[in-house]
Amino acid sequence: MQRWAKVINFQQAGLVGIIVILGLALTMFSGSHTDRLLGGTVNNFFNLSTVVQVATDTSTFAIMAVGMTMVIISGGIDLSVGSIYALAGVGMALALHAMPHAAGWQLVLTGLGVCCGTGLLAGFLNGVMVAKLGVHPFIITLGTMWVYRGIAFVTTNAESIPIPDAVIAVTKANLGLRKDLFPVPMLVMLTVTALGAIYLQRTTMGRRIFAVGGNIEAARYAGLSLSPILTGVYVLSGLCAGIAAFVGSGFYGAASSNDANGYELFVVASAVVGGASLAGGRGSAIGAFLGALLIVMIRQALRTLHTNQNYEWIIIGVAIVVAVVLDRASALARDRKLAQSR
Repeated sequence: MQRWAKVINFQQAGLVGIIVILGLALTMFSGSHTDRLLGGTVNNFFNLSTVVQVATDTSTFAIMAVGMTMVIISGGIDLSVGSIYALAGVGMALALHAMPHAAGWQLVLTGLGVCCGTGLLAGFLNGVMVAKLGVHPFIITLGTMWVYRGIAFVTTNAESIPIPDAVIAVTKANLGLRKDLFPVPMLVMLTVTALGAIYLQRTTMGRRIFAVGGNIEAARYAGLSLSPILTGVYVLSGLCAGIAAFVGSGFYGAASSNDANGYELFVVASAVVGGASLAGGRGSAIGAFLGALLIVMIRQALRTLHTNQNYEWIIIGVAIVVAVVLDRASALARDRKLAQSR
């Protein structure tokens, strides 16, 4: 009985239910086709290729949403994640093209190092300005969003830079599965989600993020050093964007200054739909992953059911508004309950 209670009370139980219902609906109404590789008839949605593709599409949003959730829990927001993705991707491409004699894992490790290093540096600059200048993070990251993408634009002359085959071979490795299945982005996404969940729930630094986001004045009076905490969440957000850039640019084989343009909407939506409160103090890495999965499944539903894909912006916007309204209603209910208990 207690085990069932834990499942029912699980914070994202409702979100999991919606994802399952949407998946069942897509399976029922999407129709079927003949699989060219297997030779049999398979469902248009519920088949291994589509499931892995949905997971691949989810990976970049979910990886960045884990970092974004930490920022939102602290009471901030990071609008520059898409631009950090683009800057990290073109930085990796240009660095690897400057190494004509390198090959194999040397290229892979260098590319990963450039992406992560770029993300860390960009996130650090965001965090220092937010923590030291006292300016709202919306304004800081709105400015750096343009700066980072502008740097990527200038350094590439708006051209697409191909990624070396060694990096593509790693990000598109089939790991012994069918030749048309590429599970690496999905595995990286699950790893980042697991590490994010452990960091937020099982470490002192993670709990301090909740403390700062829940009540920054109480955290200050409790003796917490706010500057490292606020800087740290933006560093982690930048790191997640760098990891996503390595996976995404490597998977698609090229990087350009226009990559991840508009991803800020999807990443913030993933975090908010996943239960992160824009008022701060609440959120989870698992919720961010589930929010990203739901949004990608909505996009997949529009494609599978041959619906006008322009509706996805309306649906995602409505999802954000509904999530914020429900969060506000939940907060008011908690305040009322607390007042009555007193």
